[in-house]
Amino acid sequence: MLIDNAPRVACVTPLRRVAGRSITTIDGLTEQERTRWADAFLAHGASQCGFCTPGIVCRLVGHERKGADLGDRETVDRLLSAHLCRCTGWQTIKEAAAEVSVKYPQRDVEAATRQASLEAGTHQIVGPEVVLGEVTFGDDKPPDEALVAARNNEQWAIGETLHQARERAGKVQGRRTSLESTPPLDLPKGDWSLTLRTGWVEPAYLETDASWCDPVGEPSNPTANGGAFGGKIDSDVSERAKFLARENGVPVRVLWSREDVVRYGSKRPPLAAGLRADGTGVVRVAKTPGVGQVIQSVLPDCDIEQIEIPGPPTSLALRGAGWAEAQMLRIGLRGQNDWVHAPSGARAQAEIGQGTIRIEVDSGTPLDWVMFRSYCIGAAHMAYSWVTSESLSVDALGEVQDLTVRSFGVLRSSDTPHIEVVSVGEGEVLAAGEAVFAAVAAATWLNRGCPPDLPTG
Repeated sequence: MLIDNAPRVACVTPLRRVAGRSITTIDGLTEQERTRWADAFLAHGASQCGFCTPGIVCRLVGHERKGADLGDRETVDRLLSAHLCRCTGWQTIKEAAAEVSVKYPQRDVEAATRQASLEAGTHQIVGPEVVLGEVTFGDDKPPDEALVAARNNEQWAIGETLHQARERAGKVQGRRTSLESTPPLDLPKGDWSLTLRTGWVEPAYLETDASWCDPVGEPSNPTANGGAFGGKIDSDVSERAKFLARENGVPVRVLWSREDVVRYGSKRPPLAAGLRADGTGVVRVAKTPGVGQVIQSVLPDCDIEQIEIPGPPTSLALRGAGWAEAQMLRIGLRGQNDWVHAPSGARAQAEIGQGTIRIEVDSGTPLDWVMFRSYCIGAAHMAYSWVTSESLSVDALGEVQDLTVRSFGVLRSSDTPHIEVVSVGEGEVLAAGEAVFAAVAAATWLNRGCPPDLPTG
């Protein structure tokens, strides 16, 4: 939002600080500004779920009004440092900002929507309404009389407002800890040619888990216009909203705080692996349903040991969980980049060099090049960020200590290499995201010399 025409982050700005001042949201921008920026973001695939987009547009418009050069990468990198866009990997936003005044031809929005929905794994909307904040998310449009439920461990506190519910739940503000993050599993004993230990990481989707329901209806969809990279598949907010609405006889909103998402949301299962030159070895991994089969589909000659470890829940629903780590080990043992074949049938290979991530993708003929490229860039950023900089501190009892967005280690726009996407496929279109994610993760690890612990730094 803009306060007295200056960009501010709405979610951390108390109301007492804006009393008597002029507040402008994306709805209050001029019609010309709204149209220009919606067209530019749409033309470059600079928004996917759209949850972060209105705030980013407001910031860019605020600085555009001041005469900032939005074609300058360093300027836009600096402006984006106050935001998190987990979907796009930043690059398409910078491209849209640099060409905001260009007149764009009409898009086939229906084809773009099909492409986006295929990659997101859930229905996705593509259009100017996404950029302008006019799509519905999990906590949007509940009736005014709806109660609010906030989590307190395994219990729920209900209030007439979110503030009241959180007070009753005893919510403690999240923090960043000084506790060092370390992989939770020890390497198996052995004489290994290659080792890898991964730790706890946060999916870091921006919209926290939320749903609402009335006493006789069905709950709202917590994934709404975004799939959360599989991170909300196991969330209980919809069923909890339905139960509490029936129990109380009135509509109820169920909201996870950021701290709830970090503590109770599903994570990739950490692993510790040792491989010999012939591909045999041992992979120790946090006990997770199905993880053994997933790893052995890539590393058939390895023994899999599933270990109970204290910590947040784990799930294979997250992007490439278990499978991408196994692909990293396979390619690391090979010592050179290789095609990665995803369960969807798509394949990808990546190279890192001279400040660029270059990805070749074979996933059929894209239905819409712009959204195909946007999703590939987003998957590449997530993989590169995960391998190089992301981690969560979890104590010996399994309690997550890093509870703020900035403590997750998600790579900033200014630290992200340029990402180049080349489509080499024809025919039936396939979801490319997992193949790209695993290929870039493997290429990044290989480029860093295959250090034993993630993140590589």
